[in-house]
Amino acid sequence: MNEENYAIIDIGSNTVRLVIYVREKSGRFKEIENVKAVARLRNYLDDDQYLSEEGIHKLINIVRSFKEVTNTYELNQILCVATATIRQAKNQAEIANRLEAETGYKTQILSEDEEAYYGYLAVVNSTDIQNGITVDIGGGSTEVTYFENRELKYSHSFPFGALNLKQMFVKKDVPTDKEMHQMKGYLREQFSTLSWLKGHRVPLIGIGGSARNMIQVDQALKSYPLAGLHQYRIYENDIAFIKNYLMTLSFKKLQKVEGLTKDRADIILPAIEVFQSLYEHMDATSFILSRKGLRDGVFYEQITSNFGIAMFPNVREESFNELAVDFNIDYKHVHQVTTIATQIFNELRHHGVGYVMKSDYELLKRGAFVFNLGEYIDSESSSQHTFYLLANRTIDGLLHPERLKVALVASYKSKQTFKQYVDPFKHWFVKEEKKKLCVIGALLKLAYCFDSTRRNIVKDIHVCMRDDELIIDAFCDQEWMPEEYQVEKQKKHLEKALHMAVTVRFHYSNDSGATSLKQ
Repeated sequence: MNEENYAIIDIGSNTVRLVIYVREKSGRFKEIENVKAVARLRNYLDDDQYLSEEGIHKLINIVRSFKEVTNTYELNQILCVATATIRQAKNQAEIANRLEAETGYKTQILSEDEEAYYGYLAVVNSTDIQNGITVDIGGGSTEVTYFENRELKYSHSFPFGALNLKQMFVKKDVPTDKEMHQMKGYLREQFSTLSWLKGHRVPLIGIGGSARNMIQVDQALKSYPLAGLHQYRIYENDIAFIKNYLMTLSFKKLQKVEGLTKDRADIILPAIEVFQSLYEHMDATSFILSRKGLRDGVFYEQITSNFGIAMFPNVREESFNELAVDFNIDYKHVHQVTTIATQIFNELRHHGVGYVMKSDYELLKRGAFVFNLGEYIDSESSSQHTFYLLANRTIDGLLHPERLKVALVASYKSKQTFKQYVDPFKHWFVKEEKKKLCVIGALLKLAYCFDSTRRNIVKDIHVCMRDDELIIDAFCDQEWMPEEYQVEKQKKHLEKALHMAVTVRFHYSNDSGATSLKQ
């Protein structure tokens, strides 16, 4: 099957960006090219709101250079969209006509509602957040939406962005305390015009380059040990710390801050003021970054419409299905491991052993789905590959701590390797939680052994606790010697995690008299 490649050119007020995606066999769009040009088109709007000839010429030259890149790909589709500056320009029709005449690309000028909608659509299709407020700060406008149970309720476009806030309030490259105070007062007035921005106590979800840069600075300051920005979460005190830190720097030093792109050095503080002021105004529970934004929203609309739906019904399920395709996960094996692990888990929970609770079942299920996933790369070092892949791959629908937990239990090899993996994150978990993760990991490792040959021979399993001993009876429809060998070899890990003996007895299934495991 030929690869499907798609491209989108996003003409913003600050930057113009070309992104090329390949559609993978799982259906996921993977970014394979991302080219940015800093245009600052907002600066070419005159007092009468016409984009100057110099600005039009600059835009056409950028898009022409992008065409040189797109010509090297066989593209199924190329989309070209424009936002605030072109939308606000009184000569927008002339701009669109000249772009098409000189580059061949027909430009869709997004309305305020469309721009806000595509940002919302990207968030609900790439996170598990049920209720939230999104904010996307561009160069010339700021879009906010409120969604409830993943359904869009309200949207609005404010007539300010990072560039024109700087033009309105900042005289030099770096704002003074007084200028920031004046800016905050203006933002509070603007936010107070929307009654729906208050009273929800939901996360504030940041979209776009300014939000990404703020998060990158935060990660650099904290020497953050995980890869990835999507679904990274911070709080009000973190935003305040970043702002106060950047306010102490000269413009020359700002340009060298790790995580902050040089072209945003003069506009990052106005953008952070928007995030902080909105966070305070709405009394947000947290700030979460969505790396997926307007461009992704445009593609999500196409994907979901092919299935006759407005959004993916379950983002986490979609993400794990993508993992299944990418790493050839055997669903029958997953079902067997999950079923066996569940029975052991329920018995432990019933007796209050191993710190496990009902709420941990979701982690058990996810861990079983991807247990030993790194075997796909190399069986000898499968644990290391499993941990690295799951800890550092973006899994839509999982926040970073949730993703790390899945990585820790799915890669479980021994208590020693667990300690090595968790060491950079030791402050993320309390002592009891680490013990619980060890128990779930060791439990999954044992359950995996019951289907080590992938013959699916265990048809029923009984689990009970007797005199501080966990007893497991496995009923099989075939000879079980390979499975028994692995179980006896690996059960010590669960014994160490639980501090109790584990006895496993194998029987032929006709000795059972109990209901078989459902397949």
